[in-house]
Amino acid sequence: MAYSAVRTTGIYCRPGCGARPLAENVRTFELAAAAEAAGYRACLRCRPYRIAGTVADEAPELVCRAVQLIISGVLDESGEAALGARVGLSARHLRRIFHEHLGVTPDQFARSRRAHFARRLLDDSELSIAEVAFASGFGSLRQFNRAMREIFRASPRELRERRRHGDRLAADGGLVLRLPYNPPYDWDAMVAFLGAHAIPGVESVEDGVYRRTISLDGDPGVLEIGPGDADHLLLKAHLPYWEGIIHVAERAARLVGLHSEPVLARAFLADDPVVGPLMAARPGVRVPGAWGPFEVAVQAVVRDHLPELAADDVLRKLVEVHGLPVPGLGHGLTHAFPSAETLVSANPELVGPLTQEVAAGNVWLDGGEDAEELIRSLAVVPGVSRKAAHQVAMRLGARDAWPLEGESEHLRPWRSLAAAYLLA
Repeated sequence: MAYSAVRTTGIYCRPGCGARPLAENVRTFELAAAAEAAGYRACLRCRPYRIAGTVADEAPELVCRAVQLIISGVLDESGEAALGARVGLSARHLRRIFHEHLGVTPDQFARSRRAHFARRLLDDSELSIAEVAFASGFGSLRQFNRAMREIFRASPRELRERRRHGDRLAADGGLVLRLPYNPPYDWDAMVAFLGAHAIPGVESVEDGVYRRTISLDGDPGVLEIGPGDADHLLLKAHLPYWEGIIHVAERAARLVGLHSEPVLARAFLADDPVVGPLMAARPGVRVPGAWGPFEVAVQAVVRDHLPELAADDVLRKLVEVHGLPVPGLGHGLTHAFPSAETLVSANPELVGPLTQEVAAGNVWLDGGEDAEELIRSLAVVPGVSRKAAHQVAMRLGARDAWPLEGESEHLRPWRSLAAAYLLA
């Protein structure tokens, strides 16, 4: 998706906006953050902050890995130097490749995402101004006010006064948020995959709605994700606090495959004699992601070793014995999934070696690892097959994982999307 910015007005718009500027006055940007970094402000008519601002899939995988770490909140706790070190680059080199491929620095990218999320909360929720600031990941009200004025040319209070009546999302308990996406998107395919891979007690799918328990700093919460409208899903969050909910929303979006828009991948796979017809029939299939990387790794190993019913039984018992109880929820939800640190002393059957390696820091599951290195590090762990390692890599965002049997070289470098279609 390209955003159009008009030199004469200083405004940038989303595709399809009714504005008709002269072509010679228009610049295009792949990211809203890049338009903002160049000094443009969001159009009040088309409100580009309300659509999905995904990174184009032609960006190098290293950049995409760094983006996923930013979305996970790395820059909330440390600076660009730490982010660069995690992906094997100096801060200077990281800034250079971000500017080359995205048009912004990592800090500018992170600030824009926080501001856009805050802008949607001001429109959609009844949270106070202060609650919006901290829910969006800003460290102080002063920082929040400054960022909103710089990006939207108005104070948070003025922005809230501009919201439209139809924006407000009412909820009977919890907080409802829109998870925007760029069509096509196949929710039925995604929720079917999540239902087939649900961990008993932790996840459930009923009537097209996905539900799961989560743990935030040891406190339990519940998420519900279901269909919304033509360009968004609805997330309902029941949480112990709202601070940092931007990261909850981003992780939820990544779980249901909204973290990237596979334009190049679709074009590449369209002519494949097997995947192409599947894609033509269901163009909106996305690669499923993960809420908890360790959780996905454990279930990938268990399901690789055991048939479906036996695997469900093992996972259920693991959760019941070691998970954080979350009583009174219904929908079959009873516990939050245990951490590697919780399981390491128990050394559970099948996944004991994996748990030990993750807890010791020998296997990184934060999405920042190169896909081949992640697969290699997993596949050398006793009990973890290459198939299971590829399954984990696919759900952690690798573009070119192949958790299936059969020849796949002709599908490189987009095997993850091909696998998603074959699994749908």
